Amino acid sequence: MKIPANAIPDIMILRKKEIRVLSCALPHGDLLFYPDNPRIYSAVWLSETDQPSQEDIFRILAKSEHVRETLVPSIRNNGGLMEPILVRDNVVLEGNSRLAAYRLLSQQDGDKWQLIRARVLPSDISDSEVFSLLGEYHMVGKKDWPPYEQAGYLYRRFKNHDVPEQELAAEVGMTIGKVRHAISVYSFMVDHEDRNPEKWSYYDELIKGRRFDAARKLYPNFDKVIAQKIKAGEISRAVDLRDLLPKITKAGGNTLRKFMNGTTGFDEAADDARLRGAGNYHAQKLKTFRNWLAEDSIDAEMGQMSADDIKPVKYELDKIYTRVGQLIKRATRSQKH
Repeated sequence: MKIPANAIPDIMILRKKEIRVLSCALPHGDLLFYPDNPRIYSAVWLSETDQPSQEDIFRILAKSEHVRETLVPSIRNNGGLMEPILVRDNVVLEGNSRLAAYRLLSQQDGDKWQLIRARVLPSDISDSEVFSLLGEYHMVGKKDWPPYEQAGYLYRRFKNHDVPEQELAAEVGMTIGKVRHAISVYSFMVDHEDRNPEKWSYYDELIKGRRFDAARKLYPNFDKVIAQKIKAGEISRAVDLRDLLPKITKAGGNTLRKFMNGTTGFDEAADDARLRGAGNYHAQKLKTFRNWLAEDSIDAEMGQMSADDIKPVKYELDKIYTRVGQLIKRATRSQKH
C-alpha cells in the first residue's frame, strides 16, 4: 500500500511500548476488511475454518442498522470521519463498519468519498499485538463489544495466541474466573456448532455453576440434547433455561427421562416438574386436565365442528372414557386395601 507523502508521524502506546504510526487519508478502494476482527467474526464467519470473502463481509456490514442508520448519516453530516480507521498494510484492523459506510457513500458520490482518514500501523506489528490493541479499544476503553464478541476475543487470544488466562484477565480488567467462564462458554458453542450471538445467554446459563452435574452424570449426552433444543428454538428464552431446566433435572425420574429422549418437550417437562413439586403429582396432573375440560370454550368450539372434524375428537374421548373407567376401578381396589 502506498503511503501519501503528506502523512503525519504519530505515536501510539500499547503495553508500555511506543508504536509509530502515520496519520493520512487513503483511498478506501485500496483497503480490505479484517475477517478476524471480533465484530466481523461473530457476524459473518460460518465456521472456524470457512473464512468469508470481502464481498460477504461488505454485504453483511452494509445491511446492518448501525452502518446504514447511524454511521452513514453521521459521516455525511460531518463531512468525514471524526475517528480515523486503523490500518496495517492495506487491512482495516479497526473501523470496518466505517469502511463499509464509506463504500455505501461512495456509491452515491465516488469523488467526494474517495479518501478515508486513517492511522497506519507498521507492517511488523504482530497479530497478538493487534488483538491486544483491539481489546484496549473495546474491552478496556469503549467496552462496546457484547458478551459473545468479548468471549470470542478472549477465546482466540487464549487459543491462537497462547496468552495465559491470568494475563488476559490483567489485559481486560476481568477476574480470572470470568475470563475462564467466557472462554468455556464460547468453546462450548464452537463444539456444538452454534455461532448465534443471540444464544450466548442460553449457554452462559447452561455452563454456569454445577446445577446440572447430576443430570450430566446420569445422561452423558445431556449437553448435546440441550444444545439441540436451544438451536431448534424449543427453549424460547434464556430465562426459561435458567429457571425451568433446574426444576426438570431436580424432578428427575420419568420427567427427566422423557425430556431427554424427546418424548416430551421442554414446556411439557417443565409443567410436569412443577406438578411433581406441588404435592400428589398424579392428582395435580388430572386436576389440570379436568380444568381444561371444564372450559366453556371447548363446548362452543365442538358445537361448531364439522362431522369430519368431530369424528377424531369423539374417538379420543371414547378412548379416554374407557381408560378413566379402568383407572377408577384400580383406584377403588387400592382404597379398599
